[in-house]
Amino acid sequence: MNEKLLEQLHQAKNAARQMMNMSTEIKNQALRNIAETLQKHVLDIIKENQKDIENAKASGMSEAMIDRLLLNEERIISMSQDVLKLIDLSDPVGEIIREIKRPNGLLIRQVRIPIGVFGIIYESRPNVTVDIASLCIKSGNVCILKGGKEAIHSNLFLTRLMQEAIDGILPVECVQLIDYGGREMVDELIHAYGYVDVVVPRGGAGLIQHVVCNATVPVIETGAGNCHLYIDKEANMKKAIDITINAKIQRPSVCNAIETILVHRDIADVYLPLLYQHFQERVEIRGDASVQKIIPCQPVTDKDYATEYDDYIVAVHVVKDVQEAIEHIYQYSTKHSEAIVTENLETACLFLKTVDSACVYHNASTRFSDGGQFGFGAELGISTQKLHARGPLGLLEMTSYQYQIHGQGQVRE
Repeated sequence: MNEKLLEQLHQAKNAARQMMNMSTEIKNQALRNIAETLQKHVLDIIKENQKDIENAKASGMSEAMIDRLLLNEERIISMSQDVLKLIDLSDPVGEIIREIKRPNGLLIRQVRIPIGVFGIIYESRPNVTVDIASLCIKSGNVCILKGGKEAIHSNLFLTRLMQEAIDGILPVECVQLIDYGGREMVDELIHAYGYVDVVVPRGGAGLIQHVVCNATVPVIETGAGNCHLYIDKEANMKKAIDITINAKIQRPSVCNAIETILVHRDIADVYLPLLYQHFQERVEIRGDASVQKIIPCQPVTDKDYATEYDDYIVAVHVVKDVQEAIEHIYQYSTKHSEAIVTENLETACLFLKTVDSACVYHNASTRFSDGGQFGFGAELGISTQKLHARGPLGLLEMTSYQYQIHGQGQVRE
């Protein structure tokens, strides 16, 4: 193993032991210092981020992906405010989940504890650096961060600011960044069994599958987001268009943006011209034969249906009913977020109960699949698996538990 990484892993493990006993007040003070430090260094953060932006433009990165990378004053202030919001959330560590009193006098308590050391592997978005570190601090965990090379200047500077902010309050090794090496460091991190308690990959489908298929450390699989929006025959057309625009255009580069629109054939003649009117010169539409008969668009392929574009591109498919829409989702979805627009509650309930994704919406945008929007504060990621947690991963999902048993000298017969 790389000697520098091994040293970081030792430091992280030691820091995790110290973090288990940190009080809520101390952790909140550290978060408050981080938020204040971010606000004081807005211009410095922007300066470092611009180095990454310039490199991204020079390498030909798409506009949507550059947007993922960008930190401006508004986003930095928002990051700071998200850190402060964590202070107001309940600390899950030490919570008694249940208490059992046995006939022999034993008192058994199931108590929440930190998981330990998180290895986080992510791409592009430097705000993730602050989100993850803050969540780990509040939940008593330690993080080792491996961001993408495209955000190296931003991530380095943000990590340094946070370490300075918590120095003297928490062990600074509770927030660490791997700023050296390439893909081989990812492989070393996901094989650091005994040092790292869980790995969370955040990024494209290729990165996620590489980690899931190769890690010896336990993995929480998070959200490649091939998300779907189904427009039912009984949809309110204003809601349908408003939700479509928000779910695709507001921020197309994120995992909860829709990539495929499924349209009931009975309302295709009404919905599709409105879609084209709003998407013209903004979003490239790729449609099946039925769509092509109604609006100008590029032909769609099976590969398009399976693609997370992260861009101003959308696949459109006309279906005969809600069952066909559900079948399409089962075939192509990554089980992240899906939505139905309909005024028929029975149809909506069928969709919500039948679609097996982490987040399923009725008459609302998939863009709400977000820890902050759910009231969890920032999020670790959005889990598309079923164990140990699913959907937006907040503070509760970053804890495990142990059984603490109190006796008065009992022995087993």
